[in-house]
Amino acid sequence: MALFYLALHKIVARLSQKPNSKLLWFFGVLTAPLMRPVRGWIMPGASEDQLLSRALLFYGVLWICFMVIGRILILSR
Repeated sequence: MALFYLALHKIVARLSQKPNSKLLWFFGVLTAPLMRPVRGWIMPGASEDQLLSRALLFYGVLWICFMVIGRILILSR
């Protein structure tokens, strides 16, 4: 779900005409807890688009790692 919401936030941010859009605000509030840990790892001057991209990458890699670990544990039984 995290990847889905982050991807939607990225799409809405790119397509939004108004910076004060309610839809953009909604996705900002929805994904803020996901982006908070990633914000601490990137440089302070990074743009919102860079932050979203890195959050997507981080949670995508994390998901893949959990899938691989799960398969290894299932196959080792």
